[in-house]
Amino acid sequence: MSKWLKSVYSDSTKYFVSNPYPKVKDKVTISIRMGKNDEIRKVFLRYKEFGIEQLREMEREEKGNLIYFFKEVEIREKRFQYQFYLVTDGEIYYYTQYRITDYIPDESRDFVIMADFKGAGWVNQTVFYQIYPERFCNGNPKLSVQDGEYSYQGFETVAVKDWNTPAKGYPEARNLDFYGGDLEGIIQKLDYLQELGVNAIYLNPIFLSPSVHKYDALDYFKVDPHFGGDEALARLTEELHKRDMKLMLDISINHTSSDGIWFNKSGEFYDISTGAYHNPEAKEREFYFFDENNHYDMWCNTETMPKLNYSSQALRDIIYRKEDSVLKKWLKTPYNIDGWRFDVAECMARNQYVDAHGEVLEEIRKNLKQIKEDVFLLAEDWADCSDDLQGERWDSTMNYYGCARPVREFVGECDLFLSRDPVLGKKRNKLTARQLGARIKQFYGKLPGVIQQQMFNLLDSHDIARLHNNKQIGERDYEIAVIIMFTLPGAANVYYGDEIALSGGTELIEYCRNPMDWNWKQRKEAVERFLFYQKLISLKRNSPALGEGGFQIIWEEGYVFSYARFTNEELIIVIASTDDKETEVLLVLEDFGFENQIFTQDYLGSRVVSKITKDGVLVYVPAHTGFLLYEKKSVCGSECEK
Repeated sequence: MSKWLKSVYSDSTKYFVSNPYPKVKDKVTISIRMGKNDEIRKVFLRYKEFGIEQLREMEREEKGNLIYFFKEVEIREKRFQYQFYLVTDGEIYYYTQYRITDYIPDESRDFVIMADFKGAGWVNQTVFYQIYPERFCNGNPKLSVQDGEYSYQGFETVAVKDWNTPAKGYPEARNLDFYGGDLEGIIQKLDYLQELGVNAIYLNPIFLSPSVHKYDALDYFKVDPHFGGDEALARLTEELHKRDMKLMLDISINHTSSDGIWFNKSGEFYDISTGAYHNPEAKEREFYFFDENNHYDMWCNTETMPKLNYSSQALRDIIYRKEDSVLKKWLKTPYNIDGWRFDVAECMARNQYVDAHGEVLEEIRKNLKQIKEDVFLLAEDWADCSDDLQGERWDSTMNYYGCARPVREFVGECDLFLSRDPVLGKKRNKLTARQLGARIKQFYGKLPGVIQQQMFNLLDSHDIARLHNNKQIGERDYEIAVIIMFTLPGAANVYYGDEIALSGGTELIEYCRNPMDWNWKQRKEAVERFLFYQKLISLKRNSPALGEGGFQIIWEEGYVFSYARFTNEELIIVIASTDDKETEVLLVLEDFGFENQIFTQDYLGSRVVSKITKDGVLVYVPAHTGFLLYEKKSVCGSECEK
């Protein structure tokens, strides 16, 4: 292919779609651009209207070193999908969100505009801070669980006396080892979070539950009293909103605790084979799946977690339909939360007996967006969940598939899912740059542009060992992973303690839930890590390029990966090398409307060696190094020289 094809670019942001959030019957102007060349003759916009294929020639305009093609169209349906046909004298090239081909592509990765879409527009420039409440800060010791306070599944609670004691594994502690973290503790540390720079909190579950993790709820309508109860949540959201910060709560409405208020193993049953109730008065029995032997369906064969049955209309009412339902209650005054994270969302409302998954997800969205239009609806899904991210269901997913999994593999880990298999987990094949780029593009390419900007990017969470605790991953490779996480389209998420290199191991999952170290300033590596995160957070929150700009991969050779985030006025280039030797990367800044320049230092203060050549800017990249290059055009341009 010709060199100029590498400069071809469009997306669904405001820089290439005049209104990314139109209503039906609105007119929008769609644009595409490329570097100046002598080959391009025409560009056509290809789309379907009411199922009929349309082809419209686009108008041409030259701006500096770039050629733009544009076309105004009327959005007549809820979903407007399109491709571009690029015509030269000898060839026709076809451009979708995924790639350029010399053959007509399918429509699975078309550009997409969604009319009347109610998104969470605040997310794209947000940095979340994920807190595992029981291990963050003990603000009120009077609330703490005591030794032997209660028993659960035959085991008694244990109050950990020394806050700095590492967490114990499940076989020993049974998720009943309590450190005393609570919501008051989070309120007391809001100054710390503001100093770090984050502007949203994501809390793991806080509802009444016997366990440390609280994914086995007893009662969705009550904040656990050991966390401070409902009143503490109201105070937390009030304090956060005063500081212009958001709050997202975590909930598992796929299953409850077997000790929950709705679950009763005695009495009559709901027959999953016939759908008949043997005791119509036992109404809440229909919230679960029971067979004639009184056996019930469980999440992942866990006896303490019976799975909810969404064929029950009464269950749908109490979870999300009624005005006083679970999901609506916490969106309203005095709690006023800003988002929901749905645990094991891929499992919800489906099993071998019922598949109401899509229907329930769409009902949840419709009901909650009526209460708060910009509420953020986030799914936990580790795999390709693009079918649930097309505007009718979730706003976003925890981006394991397009971020955490490939990025961690790029810096040297086994894939997070494959690592669980005794055979596949022994394979440690570090991704090449080409493979990393393909993994990212294949997922983002399926998503509408506004959904891409709402991705919830992460590296660590309560479910996986912290990347920096893996002794096989060097410090510089770790920093590369963090830089990529912060600069991919979407929000960024900091798992509590990552910003201070919280100690732990990889042998037990519980080590990623160690208590927060509030003596971190005594450790040099913690202070350095804090400053590193602080600077990236500031850039993420204040950069239009990172918040709503374009994303284009510009180099993927060997183990060196580079891409640009950009607007018309701002250009950020990430160069990430996990190679064992020094390499070179050629940057063609003119493809982004910027003049070539020599870089001597990156945004994070690292020394950069570069030179200008006839083809662009050549950057020398040391082994295992990440650069974040930043350029911004002067606001007043040539007027400043007068």
